[in-house]
Amino acid sequence: MGTRWSVTLDGQPALDGDALQRELAAAVQQVDDQMSPWKPTSDLVRLNRAPVGTWVELPPRILAVLTRALEIARLSGGAFDPTVGALVDAWGFGAEREQPDPAAIQVARSATAAAGHTRLELDLAAGRARKHAALQVDLCGIAKGYAVDRMAAVLQRHGAAHALIALDGELRAPGPQADGQPWAVALESPVPGRRAAHGVIELQDLAVATSGDYRRFWDVGEARLAHTMDPRRAAPLHNAVASVTVLARDCMDADAWATALLVAGHRDGLALAARLGLEALYLLRRDERLVELGLGRFAPAAADASRA
Repeated sequence: MGTRWSVTLDGQPALDGDALQRELAAAVQQVDDQMSPWKPTSDLVRLNRAPVGTWVELPPRILAVLTRALEIARLSGGAFDPTVGALVDAWGFGAEREQPDPAAIQVARSATAAAGHTRLELDLAAGRARKHAALQVDLCGIAKGYAVDRMAAVLQRHGAAHALIALDGELRAPGPQADGQPWAVALESPVPGRRAAHGVIELQDLAVATSGDYRRFWDVGEARLAHTMDPRRAAPLHNAVASVTVLARDCMDADAWATALLVAGHRDGLALAARLGLEALYLLRRDERLVELGLGRFAPAAADASRA
């Protein structure tokens, strides 16, 4: 997945650390083997290389992720769309190239159908999927969160109740620390080129994910084009949102909704989050400063109470 994972355990010395580490690594490896857009042998690449209209047999786990990805695509009105892989590659953020290719961008735009997520069909009973257009599926906006959830399942089997799981910007705390206190994790400041905390989030029986424009991007003139694609424009995201952070029970949902709300923008995104009962925090760039807009535990009244 091009990143690192970690699990922090608190107050549980009786656990078999070696066996637990092997199972955690195997869980992450399985997700990567099935859903990587870079590995030529992955199940995702098999699906992408299959001819249009051909059924492709897939393992249950990738089908579960595809199912949720398509559900969130529909609920978000296409702001989250797992079928923009060709655009990701053409702009130099995928496996095919390391910088934007104008010719490939034009081809990808021409081939990208509106609401591409409606052109992917799943047959869960038969364990298969097929494309109804020349789509390239990309699960990078949801698979890391799912890998965190798989690690949480491993911890549960081992009876590890006090743990904090992290994979890149996705984290999940299946329970509190051993003393009953929630885990304190930093919310990163969305400033390119440096690592700093914007604030602190407390996690217990919760997952959190953040999506933003400050880690992978291209500067074109005075515009910053983030690695996240806007499916509605068939182009990289370009708005005033620096980052979006989402809390959810499952990290897979937090991961995908952070991307969806980032693409939707703060006006439509906050309305969508309110309608669906999501807890989200927007950080907006305005006149060289950051402005917070949030819902749920991130709402101004809730945030003020937590600092009191």
